[in-house]
Amino acid sequence: MGPKLHPLILGLLLTLLVETVGSCPIGFMVTQNRTCIDIDECNDPMCGKNANCFNTVGSYYCQCVPGFRAPTINFTALTGRCEDVNECLEKSDICGPNAKCKNTIGSHNCSCFEGYISSNGEKYFDGTTGVTCKDEDECSRHPPVCGRNGTCSNSPGAHTCSCDAGFTNSGHTQAPCSDIDECTTDKTICGKGGSCNNTPGSYVCMCNAGYSNYGNASAQCVELNCDQYKPPNKSEETSPSIIDLLSLMRNNCMELSGNKSPGQLNGEMVLEKLLTKMDDLLSGMPVEANGKVTALLTTVENAIRLIGPQMKQPQTRMSTVHTEVELLVRRDRAPPRGTVSMSTEHVKLDTDWETAAGNGTYPGFAMASLVSYKGLESATNHSFPNETGQSFQINSKVVSAIVSNPNTAHLGKHVNFTFSHLQSTNESHTCVFWDAGVWSTTGCQKAESNETHTVCSCAHLSSFAVLMSLHEFKHDPFELQVITWVGLSVSLVCLLLSIATFYFCRSIQGTRNTIHLHLCISLFVADLVFLAGISSTQNKGGCAFVAGLLHFFFLAAFCWMCLEGVQLYRMVVLVFNTMFRPLYMMAVGYGIPAVIVIISAIINAEGYGTDRHCWLDLDKGFIWSFFGPVCIIIIINAFFFIITVWKLAQKFSSLNPDLSSLRKIKTFTITAIAQLCVLGIMWIFGCFQFEENSLAMSYIFTILNSLQGALVFVMHCLLSKQVREEYARFLSCICTSEKKKYSEFSTNQSSGGQASRSANNTGESQI
Repeated sequence: MGPKLHPLILGLLLTLLVETVGSCPIGFMVTQNRTCIDIDECNDPMCGKNANCFNTVGSYYCQCVPGFRAPTINFTALTGRCEDVNECLEKSDICGPNAKCKNTIGSHNCSCFEGYISSNGEKYFDGTTGVTCKDEDECSRHPPVCGRNGTCSNSPGAHTCSCDAGFTNSGHTQAPCSDIDECTTDKTICGKGGSCNNTPGSYVCMCNAGYSNYGNASAQCVELNCDQYKPPNKSEETSPSIIDLLSLMRNNCMELSGNKSPGQLNGEMVLEKLLTKMDDLLSGMPVEANGKVTALLTTVENAIRLIGPQMKQPQTRMSTVHTEVELLVRRDRAPPRGTVSMSTEHVKLDTDWETAAGNGTYPGFAMASLVSYKGLESATNHSFPNETGQSFQINSKVVSAIVSNPNTAHLGKHVNFTFSHLQSTNESHTCVFWDAGVWSTTGCQKAESNETHTVCSCAHLSSFAVLMSLHEFKHDPFELQVITWVGLSVSLVCLLLSIATFYFCRSIQGTRNTIHLHLCISLFVADLVFLAGISSTQNKGGCAFVAGLLHFFFLAAFCWMCLEGVQLYRMVVLVFNTMFRPLYMMAVGYGIPAVIVIISAIINAEGYGTDRHCWLDLDKGFIWSFFGPVCIIIIINAFFFIITVWKLAQKFSSLNPDLSSLRKIKTFTITAIAQLCVLGIMWIFGCFQFEENSLAMSYIFTILNSLQGALVFVMHCLLSKQVREEYARFLSCICTSEKKKYSEFSTNQSSGGQASRSANNTGESQI
């Protein structure tokens, strides 16, 4: 049977079956024609809503849609049903890194973690489509995620907000920053003398009368005690210069109490004025009385505490002739921390900001300063107890350490001072501080010491110095300085007149007047350099040059004095043969001093210039390069002086017997004293002022030496008949316009001048 017979046979069988049974098999139904046709089971939801139905002849089968799964691929309602597939569990990395998966009925969706965005820009995506999550730069968002007052820092998947001062995000590092109301947070933020006004990111303290925050609007208002700058009622020991200092600081304090704005304050200018007035004080008058020293140091400490918070720069250095200061200021809401190191030329201070600010209420600023006084050490050499009978000498600069902490009497941590010695020595050193007018060792101890430095460790702050166990040298009184300045000024004028006289007056030219001319030139230059540069110690090279000039010209003056003595001896004793060759005079007058100075400079160049004066160093006997030749010349001139006075006494005794004895004695005394001064023998008094209690000798030496130029002018010009005649001729030339009278006067005087020259050449004294 062929294949075409099978349907016929099947149909025949069905017909027979229907006719026999009267119904259709499962999956079929009987029609009106009593035939069986296939039933489409898919017309009814046999498979459920999550499956697809497929009809077959006499039956059907189901298959699950994607995202669902049954026990078998093909099933019927009787053999299975579709259940959801959880892709997030079955495939954990379906969404890729930095993303999370969420299952849905029949599917899933992926979303990026916070801080990441999908590569297709969609919030949700299918993990099977190749979409990935990448980092999002939150810091580029607009508006800014941290707000206007925060700084954003991006990181993979996140960001961090750092708030500006005065703003906060309450510890939530990714939250925007908002303003802090400091006035509400801290009721005492402006102190008891101020009221607080909140501002965005900050606050402003408005100070009451008598209080100030030194122009720093966010600092506490502190009470100002302007009365501490009032001059004392009993001001016997308060110099006018200290009163000027007090007046300056009182005015500044009153301005601060008026609550000046920050732009109106200028601490640098006030500090400069303070140092200028201190210079006037220390240079114009030695501060010798203990009360004056205490007043000075106390005034300076109070002034620096007032000036410090007004400074605009965190670090300031200023230096003048007699004062050097370094000042540090810190302004912050929190007290500063860390080490503090300050230094001047001779002293270094090491402490910390905790000590400078103190442990009390922090006002919003802290200050530390180191002040060094140049020259004050000599004025305080006498200010220490002499209980052991031992003498002391200050061997360092006096300094004041000043901090904003008002309680420095007992410090929790020691502060260290490193002092450079003014004189290198192996003598024992002691650390002291200024206590009520005297040096005291209480609270200070020597940490270490060598030949050049001493380190002092102290439990309090004040004015410090290092004492050296040596012979005491006292500072010259102010009166001696006045005598020196006035005397030398007068001498300079007189020496200038003398130089003009000896150079331009031709009628008195001769060997002796040549000596007078160069003596006056040497003294003039020496006195002028002394006045202008003896205290100019700021530049070491310049100071050494000044010392060298003084060494040379003072020695030259002595050499010309020696020639004056020799010439006087030859005129009075030998009478004849009194001429000197000019070359020999120049060799003695300038050559010998030049040789001495050159040799001295080669042997010890560092001996020129000291910390206090531009003169020869007293250390290691270098002063003898000047003092030795001076002593020799003084001895020679003393010999010539004795011989000259003896011969002059004989000449006076042979004068006209009609002269009274009193007139003879008077003339003799004036001549002897004048000649004594001219020959420089008054310097012999200087040999005795290096001993203790030699104040009288110091006065005698200073008066005679400073007026030497004036005495030269009086003796050799005013008391000389020839010179007076030349002066009269000069004045008559100015006062008269009649040429004839001038000519007659000139002719008459010339004959007198010739007679004078004749007398001079015979060696007769014109005194």
